[in-house]
Amino acid sequence: MKKIGIIGAGSMGRGIAQQASISGHEVVLVEIQEKTLNDAFAFIQKMINRFAEKGKMDNTEAVASIGRIYCSTYLSSLEKCDLVIEAVVENLELKKSIFNKVESIVSADCILASNTSSLSITNIAGSLRHPERMIGIHFFNPVPLMKLVEIIPAIQTKSEYVEDCKSMMVGWGKYPVVAKDTPGFIVNKVARPFYSEALRIYDEGIASIEDIDHAMTDLGGFRMGPFTLMDYIGNDVNYAVTESVFEAFYYDPRYKPSFTQKRLSEAGWLGRKSGRGYYTYVDGKPQKTQEEFHYQKSTFQRILAMLINEAADTMHMGIASRDDIDLAVTKGVNYPKGLLQWADEIGVGLVVNQLDELYHHYREDRYRCSGLLRTIAERQSTFYDA
Repeated sequence: MKKIGIIGAGSMGRGIAQQASISGHEVVLVEIQEKTLNDAFAFIQKMINRFAEKGKMDNTEAVASIGRIYCSTYLSSLEKCDLVIEAVVENLELKKSIFNKVESIVSADCILASNTSSLSITNIAGSLRHPERMIGIHFFNPVPLMKLVEIIPAIQTKSEYVEDCKSMMVGWGKYPVVAKDTPGFIVNKVARPFYSEALRIYDEGIASIEDIDHAMTDLGGFRMGPFTLMDYIGNDVNYAVTESVFEAFYYDPRYKPSFTQKRLSEAGWLGRKSGRGYYTYVDGKPQKTQEEFHYQKSTFQRILAMLINEAADTMHMGIASRDDIDLAVTKGVNYPKGLLQWADEIGVGLVVNQLDELYHHYREDRYRCSGLLRTIAERQSTFYDA
């Protein structure tokens, strides 16, 4: 795959274009808004030159990388591409419309890929004349720095294209993981309890926002607490993903959104980008209101148990392998260790007991224990048992 087309020059599209060009590919970056396209190219130039200044690549290669990018406002410019990656807004009908147009332009051997983080690849493929060429390649932002890439085959996808895309991502210095075409794939599914259970604990008045954040960073070793991270992502974005996963899983209570986050989104308290969210921000830094923190180990243990349960269920349902799940959470959301590895270290039986206690207390399906997790505990085994 020598020539790669990118559709959409927003933050994801320009990041993918930058990564493809420094990896040696000819790149065709297509964006209908000329100003957005020009801004994107200027941004890519700046980033590549910054890499050269920091010694991450030499000046000759920087110039060559920039020279490999061709910008266009016409889809017809994608004609000779071997792979086309779409990176437009999360709108299913828009994506299907774009791929229908692209399919009539590119060759029969061109692979078509969507960078969607949650929409069905199978649904998009179903609108094509040749659905076997459709695949999901989900990058994380910022693309040049984030090492994880989720590869999502539709049920129609040719198996050889999965291997082709994995090999290419390895060549880009990425860690590709393969996920079944289910809502949220791996990361956006497995990570939901990090936010939702923290919100549940706060909503019940068990602990404050700052105490929950510090429990996860100080005791768990996470880089950011859940509320700091939600403010960083944006409460509008984080809520929308949670609501999307909740609806897509037929309103499974494990993914139920929080009214607290909904109200913040409605108020425009989106987090760092709006200056106010769970925290108030001055010069981009959260202002803490507590002088002392009174976090409890039980807060950390409860959220961790829910994360492990989600990871175990993802493996149980055949959405992804054990290794890919643990790789996804360490490389995609920077967890201090893989969740299934973590379960082995603290004891699978202990996690099952924590979940059962929560279930018996609340009598909510939200806290049901994964069948795989319970089976491993009953066998007194581990996820990584040789």
